[in-house]
Amino acid sequence: MSDKTSKSQVKPAVKIKLDISDRIIRGIGYVFVTFYALTCIFPFLLIVGTSFTNEAVIRAEGVRLIPKDFTLRAYEMVTGGGIIWKSYILTITLTLVGTAIGLSVIAMTGYALQRKDFVLRNTISFFIYFTSLFQAGLAPYYLLMTQTYHLKDSYFAVLLPLLMSPWLIILMKNFVKSIPFEITESGKIDGAGDMKIFTALILPMLKPALATIGLFLALGYWNEWYQSSLFLSSKILVVPLQYNLYKVVNEVQSLKNSVAGQYITLEDIPSEGLKMATAVLATGPIVLFYPFVQRYFIGGITVGAVKG
Repeated sequence: MSDKTSKSQVKPAVKIKLDISDRIIRGIGYVFVTFYALTCIFPFLLIVGTSFTNEAVIRAEGVRLIPKDFTLRAYEMVTGGGIIWKSYILTITLTLVGTAIGLSVIAMTGYALQRKDFVLRNTISFFIYFTSLFQAGLAPYYLLMTQTYHLKDSYFAVLLPLLMSPWLIILMKNFVKSIPFEITESGKIDGAGDMKIFTALILPMLKPALATIGLFLALGYWNEWYQSSLFLSSKILVVPLQYNLYKVVNEVQSLKNSVAGQYITLEDIPSEGLKMATAVLATGPIVLFYPFVQRYFIGGITVGAVKG
């Protein structure tokens, strides 16, 4: 009897009936979203297909979605010598370490700047915002990093500049605005210190913010090549992935234009396929990683945009 009674008490889900106009509008929306998604993914699939195509076919017929005359020549040139895998390890290390440290610093800074009992919060916020309006220029920046900080040929020259930015701090500050200050006060009443309040009460509520800003930081470290080109000039150093791929493409192009290139056929130097292969190797891991943080990323952007 109890099972029958419990089943009888369960109310069936209410189904909303859509009229013809609603169905038409929803159908148009699905078609538009599907078409837009295909237009976004099609260029990447085109790059993947072309990267496996023979160089002669690319020059004769252009880029291809389905490889013709399948070859791995471009990938063999990129990965030859195994240096690319060392660059992968270095880039992954810089991305993980930099993102973890950057998230910690940005989260604590954003929280501190929103504490109503922090007297200097407006002054410090002004200086952070002021640095986003003006830059000293490349020459003073280079002298600062090399002569003052002595970071020439050091991986800290790549790690430190990307740890935080004024825009990310302001974004985190807007996130923290959505958390009532009464939570901090209740923690103080219970005898918790500032670090305990932050780690136990505030930090768990910042998951969308941490995912959003963490993705920005990770993308910055993964795509980094400019700092490496300025400060990592030693030939014995392993350089990050993007800068390594940039050097490979430039070296191949220089070989084609050099005297040695006159004795090598164009098919032996897959310059176009090489560009496609480097794009696949550079963007592939990020494309695979993004779906895991997508829901946090979209929610975090919405909160950060509304709160202000």
